[in-house]
Amino acid sequence: MASSTQIQVKEAVYITPSSPTPSHILPLSSLDSQLFIRFTIEYLLIYNNPARTKSAADRNAFTSRIKAALSAALVPYYPLAGRVRAQQSSAAAANLEVVCKAQGAAFVEAVSDSISISEFHKAPRHSTQWRNLLSIHVADLLRGSPPLVVQLTWLADGAAAVGVGISHCLCDGIGSADFLNFFASLTTGQCRGFTDLKVKPVWDRRHLMNPVKSRRVMNRSVIAHPEFNRVQDLCGFVSRFARETLTPTSVIFDQKSLNGLKRLASSTCPQKEMKFTSFEVLSAHVWTCWAMSLGLPSTQTLRLLFSVNVRNRIKPNLPEGFYGNGFVLGCAQISVGELTDKGIGWASWLVRKAKERIGDEYVKSVVEMVSESNACPDPVGVLIVSQWSRLGLEKVDFGMGKPVHVGPVLSDRYCLFLPVYEQRDSVKVMVAVPKSAAGKYEYLVKSPWSNST
Repeated sequence: MASSTQIQVKEAVYITPSSPTPSHILPLSSLDSQLFIRFTIEYLLIYNNPARTKSAADRNAFTSRIKAALSAALVPYYPLAGRVRAQQSSAAAANLEVVCKAQGAAFVEAVSDSISISEFHKAPRHSTQWRNLLSIHVADLLRGSPPLVVQLTWLADGAAAVGVGISHCLCDGIGSADFLNFFASLTTGQCRGFTDLKVKPVWDRRHLMNPVKSRRVMNRSVIAHPEFNRVQDLCGFVSRFARETLTPTSVIFDQKSLNGLKRLASSTCPQKEMKFTSFEVLSAHVWTCWAMSLGLPSTQTLRLLFSVNVRNRIKPNLPEGFYGNGFVLGCAQISVGELTDKGIGWASWLVRKAKERIGDEYVKSVVEMVSESNACPDPVGVLIVSQWSRLGLEKVDFGMGKPVHVGPVLSDRYCLFLPVYEQRDSVKVMVAVPKSAAGKYEYLVKSPWSNST
């Protein structure tokens, strides 16, 4: 296995809330408790550190400020200082809860004399290259580990890296980005505390708790959930991704490229004159190139999974400021042969239809399925896309300016759409593919017209 960047840890401590917080147990919803999100969302933000924080004294002062800000942020977001466990009072072992006793979040300060900001201008050489920039990796949250980890690493050229790990059981992408922007604004002094927040963080999970079965029994049978169905593995798909070395890739699509994909999709779509979003066409394009590069059998079933924000899709809407898991999975499904033959227009239309299916009844049926049967997406033939480019991560400023790089700590088979520094309308696509497919994938994804029909 390739080695990770070497760092020297200066300090590792627990940061507790700066003011007293409630001591109680909060139940997590069925969406929070899903098996497939029992992992840590790991963000890596890189800052081209200004000269005022390059001396040892200035670095020490900055570290003190960011620790104090984290402590203050944990007051309104106090569940992030708790500990997640299986519900003790529930017969369903899959349900989780968070014990809030101000146990604290983990904070690490480190130094690296071997990594500089230039390394983040391209994809990492291997999937774990940046692992040590968030050196506390929480593999099993249910063993008493902190649900929030923050690591500040001073890089060799004076730049800085902020690695953040947040339990997906407590926050989705929107919620975690809201927390990070609040935390950052406390560090700079732009926000002085909870009272300055225009939108207050909301825990309330009542609308996402288990639905009443008597209301659901008739509707559930007519709502299909292909994301949870099992499909036949015709080509050793799962074992290939487990066995073969994954090669990280990174490709930027500017506004001109995205507009070109939109025109191509509209011209090849069976529904004439249909206008697609950037997400729809980029997802379709990446999915098609990914499938073609892997050399899969034409009859293999493929699925594209992506999160759909349901905060305003359910009745009543989730309250503004809700930072828990307010999403379900959209699922586009097709065979390899159809995907590659029918082109980007058809694939974009499938993504659109998958989004349109999700409404109040659909969400309630998902909640029921995951609460009753521990339903979990099948990995066979699946590409998962997550859109980090619209979360607001590019605005997280701790006093060192906006991040020049936003991405994951690890580059793996999850496909991420990322913001691009000072290019608001551009999107960076990062995904790791099997080494044997990497060259073909990069060629295809950079040449959208070479595989159009």
